[in-house]
Amino acid sequence: MTAARDPELQALLDKKAIEEVLLGFLRGCDRADPDLVERAYWPDGWEDHGGTFDGPASEWVASVKARLAHPILMNHLVHNLMIEMAGPTRATSECYILTATRPTVNGETFDVRTLARCVDQWEKRGDEWRILRRTMCWEWTEEREINETWARGAITTDSSILCRGAKKPDDIIYTAR
Repeated sequence: MTAARDPELQALLDKKAIEEVLLGFLRGCDRADPDLVERAYWPDGWEDHGGTFDGPASEWVASVKARLAHPILMNHLVHNLMIEMAGPTRATSECYILTATRPTVNGETFDVRTLARCVDQWEKRGDEWRILRRTMCWEWTEEREINETWARGAITTDSSILCRGAKKPDDIIYTAR
């Protein structure tokens, strides 16, 4: 028989597990790793994406996975993550997600930064935490023309020599192990 853990220690372990699922989902989006995207939500979960999608998480995950095939520069940064435990199998998290993307729309490529805030309802089933319901709101967005000078040449004047982020399996997270 396994001895029960101290409840405060278990809460810390659960918060860390939740954080890793959240970060894994965002890595999955950035690196086009569909397995990481799929692991974030329970199949019976719900996604309210701030007016752009409101429906079953399984449909949201399918739409994200479909977009992963398109080569687009995308980076997500998580800020101000707060996790409140509501018992041993329930939690609520709030975080800000700053996204930088470089889409092409109507033949024009440009840079976009967007700040959104997510409130996630988490559920633990067995030993696994996943999102049961996400509610997201948009805080702001900014668009501009691409102006990549690499610190006006201080980093490099020849960007072709730089090791750049990539999608799975070519990104350094997959090749540097």
